[in-house]
Amino acid sequence: MARRGAGVRRAAGRRPRAGRRRRGTSVIRIGNASGFYGDRFTAWREMLDGGELDVLTGDYLAELTMLILARDRLRDPDLGYAKTFLRQLETCLGTALDRGVRIVTNAGGLNPAGLAAAIESLASRLGLAAKVGYVEGDTIQRPDALSANAYLGAFGIAACLDGGADVVVTGRVTDASLVVGPAIARYGWSRDDLDQLAGATVAGHLVECGAQVTGGNFSFFTELPDGGHRPGFPIAEVYADGSTVLTKHQGTGGAVTVETVTAQLLYEIGGPAYLGPDVVTRLDTVALSPDGPDRVRVSGVRGTPPPATLKVGVNNLGGFRNSMTFVLCGLDVEAKAALVRGQVEEAVGTDGLDFTLARTDHQDAADTEAASALLHVHLRHGDKARAGRAFSAAAVELALASYPGCTLTTLPGDATPYGVFTADEVPQDAVAHVAVLPGGQRVSIAPPITTAPTSEDETTAGGDATADGPTRRGALGELVGARSGDKGGDANLGVWARNDAAYGWLRGWLTVARLAELLPETAPLSVRRYELPNLRAVNFVVEGLLGEGVAASTRFDPQAKALGELLRARIVDLPADVPTGPTGVTR
Repeated sequence: MARRGAGVRRAAGRRPRAGRRRRGTSVIRIGNASGFYGDRFTAWREMLDGGELDVLTGDYLAELTMLILARDRLRDPDLGYAKTFLRQLETCLGTALDRGVRIVTNAGGLNPAGLAAAIESLASRLGLAAKVGYVEGDTIQRPDALSANAYLGAFGIAACLDGGADVVVTGRVTDASLVVGPAIARYGWSRDDLDQLAGATVAGHLVECGAQVTGGNFSFFTELPDGGHRPGFPIAEVYADGSTVLTKHQGTGGAVTVETVTAQLLYEIGGPAYLGPDVVTRLDTVALSPDGPDRVRVSGVRGTPPPATLKVGVNNLGGFRNSMTFVLCGLDVEAKAALVRGQVEEAVGTDGLDFTLARTDHQDAADTEAASALLHVHLRHGDKARAGRAFSAAAVELALASYPGCTLTTLPGDATPYGVFTADEVPQDAVAHVAVLPGGQRVSIAPPITTAPTSEDETTAGGDATADGPTRRGALGELVGARSGDKGGDANLGVWARNDAAYGWLRGWLTVARLAELLPETAPLSVRRYELPNLRAVNFVVEGLLGEGVAASTRFDPQAKALGELLRARIVDLPADVPTGPTGVTR
């Protein structure tokens, strides 16, 4: 139950407006309380209670999430939004209204109008007068798809805020738009203010994944003040010129440093030209500098006109999947795996089968787990019956008729559906981008007048593949950090050096060919390599590593989240005279 007093503002009250230009203010403080559907439930409450904010955002959408919401809506047409958000909002809507903090979220998913209506019902039940606006138009009609949604920009959000909304709900907008929209509303930027839009886009990209920019999933987590135990959520202080200071509420865990910000900048990107519906942001112009404890200034960002098209994310039902895992202990691991493979193929046929042998076994081990390898057997097929009990039961039936020590970690079960994600594009002017204001007025958001053709950024091969001077053997991660993730069926792997000397070596040493040596699964794939000198970083895009996308991937690491840490763990010849810490910082 919401509290009275400080937590609840009754319908007759008035409050200050946040997110608009106010006399004497030169900054808008935009916090984030969610980086994905399932993030820390209490973060909304923590962010509102932790200190001053103008706007609080929540990002709930990802490619896999859209598939989940599409399946929800198949069962109930009134769903299709992130239900958790409503429960979170119930604990803090009154507080947000009392403090003049406006809320912007993409939790609307496939049904922003439905979530907006649910929020209005919630507010009425709590005795609150909350003005709710929403953005629609991202849905693309594809009769053969579970869902198809264009990635809209930020001007619809800004229109809702200008129209007096306390809460703005969107469907599939770009993640960064949740920050760019409030900045547009505060400063009155137009579509021609490309550098400002680009700067705010970087701010939005930095906070979109919640605590990842404040020390979450950070390569050097052991160096954080609290060891990375409970990082606080981030705040972007966005200025009128588009520059930003990244920070967090005082007293919260984690840290905001040049390196934590660098790590998030490298997450799920491609080349230096970061395409968006409102602006193309040049990531190779980003400058980072310390601005005090837990404060990093982001400046110098330049923008160019956006493309004439919008990205469209499409989810389809790919079929059905199932998996069983065999434990192979002791000697003759390869022969045991070959026996299982032959037996399973004979039982169910070869179509759709995938076998992965994980050599987790250690020689002369003293316990069963340390002596065992794991054989993962996956089956994907359009026939639910074949992928279901017919497959899993056939695996279990081998328990007394296969290799010595045969055992499984999984029980027989039915197949589950899986989705396939693809991306294409539509013209910007083919999408009816609409802001629905709190009173019901519909405001059409015109597409950008000035656009520019997209072109591939120039890739780089890297320099000399040998290190000059004396070397020593060590883990690559002694000199570099990494952040990796998924982009549809591709994976991105950003690697940054901790100091100038280390970058001088890394830039020449870590070539595409060297990456193939260190990560053999990338060798047969097309890999694009980009340099970002301002960040002392190189970024790789590994095409097709994740197959048909996260929902369909059978990789042990289906979202490539651990790819960067795998690279850092490889033992290589390091230059002996390069320091290992964050020394020699020139920014």
